[in-house]
Amino acid sequence: MAAIDIVYLWVNGADPAWQARRAAAWARWCAAHDPSALARYGNVAGRYRDNGELRYSLRALERFFPDHGRVYLVTDQQRPGWLGEHAQLTVIDHRELLPAEALPVFDAGHIESYVHRIPGLSERFVYCNDDVFFGAPFDVASLFGPRGAVVYREATLVPDYPELQPHETALVNAAVWSRDWLQQHVPGYQHVPAPYAHIPRGMLKSALFALEEQAAELFARVRSTTFRDWRVPPVLTDLYLRWLVATGQADERVIAPRYLSTGDADAAGQFAQLERDLGTIPFFCINDTSDDAPDDDPALQRVAATLARLLPEPSRYERN
Repeated sequence: MAAIDIVYLWVNGADPAWQARRAAAWARWCAAHDPSALARYGNVAGRYRDNGELRYSLRALERFFPDHGRVYLVTDQQRPGWLGEHAQLTVIDHRELLPAEALPVFDAGHIESYVHRIPGLSERFVYCNDDVFFGAPFDVASLFGPRGAVVYREATLVPDYPELQPHETALVNAAVWSRDWLQQHVPGYQHVPAPYAHIPRGMLKSALFALEEQAAELFARVRSTTFRDWRVPPVLTDLYLRWLVATGQADERVIAPRYLSTGDADAAGQFAQLERDLGTIPFFCINDTSDDAPDDDPALQRVAATLARLLPEPSRYERN
C-alpha cells in the first residue's frame, strides 16, 4: 500500500518576529479595508497561540499511526525548538508554497488552499491542524475507501442562510458558500446544512487539483485574503468535502466528534474524560476558545499538562 503522508499547519503566535510581521500586516489591512470585513474571531490570540499541541499531536500520530508516510509541517519562518531532524520530516515555509505577492498571510483558509501543491506529496494524505489528534489505532479505511475518501459531518445542523452573514462563524458561512457553488455546478446537488467535523481529514491530491481548476474563481478569492474575512470562507474544509461526496469521490458518515474547548466552564471535566477514553476514540480536537486570555491562564496550562500525561513517549521527530 502506498504511503499516506501527513500535512500540518503550525504557528507560534508568541514569536516576536512573527508578531512584528502580523502587526505590520494588520496596520496595512486596517488602512485598506472596512474593519467589519474581519471574520468573527478572526484575529483573536487563540487563532495563533501555540499551547504545545503539535508536539503531542505528533506523539499521538507515532502511537496510533506509526506506519504513516512523510510529515510536512507548513510554517511562517518558524520551527518549534523541540523539533529535531528526521528523514520523514519536511518543514515547508510559506515562502516556498505561496506566491511572494500574497505574503504575509494570517488566514489558515488561504494557506491551506495550497497544501496539495507541496512537492512530493502522496496522492492520499491526511490534513491536520495542530489541534487535532489521533485517539486510537488508525484504520486506513476510516479516512479512505473504495470511492476515494471518507468524510465526516456532524449530526447537528447549522442555520442555512440565503447569503453569507457577518456575525456568523466561518463554519456556517463556508456551508452557505459551498451550497451556492455546488447548486450551480453539480446537477441534483442536495444540501445538508451541517458542518464537517474538525478532525484529521483524508485528502486526495488529484481531486484537489481538479476542484482548483473547476472552482478557480473561489480559490482566487480565498487566496486574496491576509486575515480571515467573513465574505471569503475556507474552501478546503467544506466545499472540497461536499464536492467529493456530490461527485461520488467520497463516502460520507455522521460522527459525534470529541471536541474539548479550553474556555468552557466544564473544561476540566472534558479533559478528565479524555484521560479515561484515550485509546478508544478515533480522533479528538482541543479547541482554543480562550480567545484573548493570557498565555499563563490556568485553562491553557491544562492543555500541555494533560497531554504530557496522556502521551509521554517522544515521537521520532523530537530532539533527543
